[in-house]
Amino acid sequence: MIRLEPFTQADFSQLIEWIKDEELLMSWSGSLFSFPLTQESLAWYIEDTNDPLTSDAFVYRAVDSKTNEVVGHISLGGISRKNRSGRISRVLVGSHQERGRGICQGMIKAILKIGFEQLGLHRIDLGVYDFNKGAIGCYTKAGMVLEGTSRESLYFNGAYWSLTEMSMLEAEWDKLYGKAKPTLTPAPLPAQDVL
Repeated sequence: MIRLEPFTQADFSQLIEWIKDEELLMSWSGSLFSFPLTQESLAWYIEDTNDPLTSDAFVYRAVDSKTNEVVGHISLGGISRKNRSGRISRVLVGSHQERGRGICQGMIKAILKIGFEQLGLHRIDLGVYDFNKGAIGCYTKAGMVLEGTSRESLYFNGAYWSLTEMSMLEAEWDKLYGKAKPTLTPAPLPAQDVL
C-alpha cells in the first residue's frame, strides 16, 4: 500500500539524490527546475502549498505502508476551485529497484482520491512525455483516459519531446472506485493509504 504524506524540507535531500541527471530532471519536471536540483529550488517549489483552504497545489512524498520507507514523489497542482479541476505532476518512483511493483499506480490512485473525494474536483489531468511508456501504462491501469498529444512541446538536448495528455473525470472515478463524496470545506489532508 502507498500512503501520501506532505512533502517537507526534511524530504529535499532524498529527492535531490534520486534526480541524478538533467534528462531525468526534465522528464520529471519539464522546464520548472534547472539542473542540478537544489534545496533552494525545492523550498520555492513547496512555498504556499498543502494548505487545504488556500493552496492551489499539494505536494507529497509517497510512503510504502509496509516498510514506512519513502518510495516516491507526486503533486496535484493547478487547482481551480471554480472549475473543480487540477493537474497531477512531478510523479516519480524514486529507486529503479522499486519500479514495476505497483508503486506508481498506488500513488496515482491516492492522489486521485484526494482530488475527487477530499477536494471535490470534477476533472484531474496530467501530461507525460510520449516516450515514457511505463508511466503511460501505469496511468492507464489507474483509469486515466488518453486525450491527445501536445506535439514537440519541450526542447531538450537537440530534440523535441511530445507530451501525452490524459485525464479522469469525477464520474469515471465513481465508476471505478466508488462514489466520490467531496467535503464542501476541505479538511486538513491526512496521509492517504491506497493499495
